[in-house]
Amino acid sequence: MSNIPLDPQRLWDSLMEMARIGATPEGGNNRPALSTLDGEARALLARWGQAIGLTVGVDRLGNMALRREGREPGLPPVLVGSHLDTQPTGGRFDGPYGVLAGLEILRALNEAGTVTCVPIVLVNWTNEEGSRFTPPTLGAAGAMGVIPEAEVLTKPATDDSALYADALAAIGWAGDADPAALRNAAAYFEAHIEQGPALEAEGLDVGIVVGGFAAERGMVTVTGRESHAGATPMGMRRDAMLGAAEMVALAEAALPAHGPDGRLTISRFAIVPGADGVVPGGARFVLDLRHPSRATIDALLAEVDAGFAAIAARRGLSVAREPFWSFPGLRFDATLCGRLRDAALRLGIPHRDMLSGAGHDAYHAAACMPAAMLFIPCHGGLSHDPRESISPEWSEKGLRVLADAVIATAQVSA
Repeated sequence: MSNIPLDPQRLWDSLMEMARIGATPEGGNNRPALSTLDGEARALLARWGQAIGLTVGVDRLGNMALRREGREPGLPPVLVGSHLDTQPTGGRFDGPYGVLAGLEILRALNEAGTVTCVPIVLVNWTNEEGSRFTPPTLGAAGAMGVIPEAEVLTKPATDDSALYADALAAIGWAGDADPAALRNAAAYFEAHIEQGPALEAEGLDVGIVVGGFAAERGMVTVTGRESHAGATPMGMRRDAMLGAAEMVALAEAALPAHGPDGRLTISRFAIVPGADGVVPGGARFVLDLRHPSRATIDALLAEVDAGFAAIAARRGLSVAREPFWSFPGLRFDATLCGRLRDAALRLGIPHRDMLSGAGHDAYHAAACMPAAMLFIPCHGGLSHDPRESISPEWSEKGLRVLADAVIATAQVSA
């Protein structure tokens, strides 16, 4: 067990100070990736890191790497981190908790004068949320080679206001380090709020995340024909909006037959031309499906696609689904999960193993190195909502479990 002087109150104070950047009247945060506010949050993290002697590096995708050297600086480091960007209606803890818990570990090591065997690098990944640039987790995906770096840099904002590279340069956080350098690591740890209700409902303080759901996200485009809203009889219309609405209802109705663990979200919906008095000739919506089993996702997609085609044929429409984000599901590293589990046991913290239905930067890190995650509860399971909240006690317990596992891994020279 680590005996470094962790300061849970300092972590909490840091979370509250970070939350002032992009604070909303409802008590949450609106700090989109590569916005001016994101730049302010990055600058605050950099100042905190420099104050304890960390070397602050930034790569070409904007990922921040704050490094604390070990006795063997040539050995691959242990990474710990998460993200500082938020959803437009985000809370104060989704992302920042993992970053600032990692920072508190490094602060405590610094105060104790403890030098680990291998370096520890605190990572703030760029654009985890995907609310401004899609798909999500772009910084991690580019660094880990899942998406080519050049493709990430040319991604347009969802409102077409800027390209990723231009937005990054505009806030002054376009670095020159090679993102691929982050692949040369011994391990990656990420702490996060659960974003669901299970841990709180079960009276548990920590979840050991042993894996993640499979996911498929695609843009569905429905094409009909514009006509006059008053003059066109219902039987002669090719209304893309009504067809799309029926498709959404069909997808929701198909889900229960595949078990209780599926997730369906329609995250964006647009009507063309979107003019009063005009029967919509086009509609587009994003279909997001998730399930622990990739095979179940594939079966559900086949059923949904067939249903969409039947609706389109009956209504005189055409329909196409274009996937733009897919994830096969994963299992995290058993050894690292075991270290988190052992730490919770030693500390007497109630916990259990669980899967994550949400996507995280850790998923991409796991493609290149051993990786693991831990969850702490959030009140009511609320996240991506200004009312998102955690207790200081949950924050502390997650910090202590994370610190034990990170330090134990950084003491092992492989």
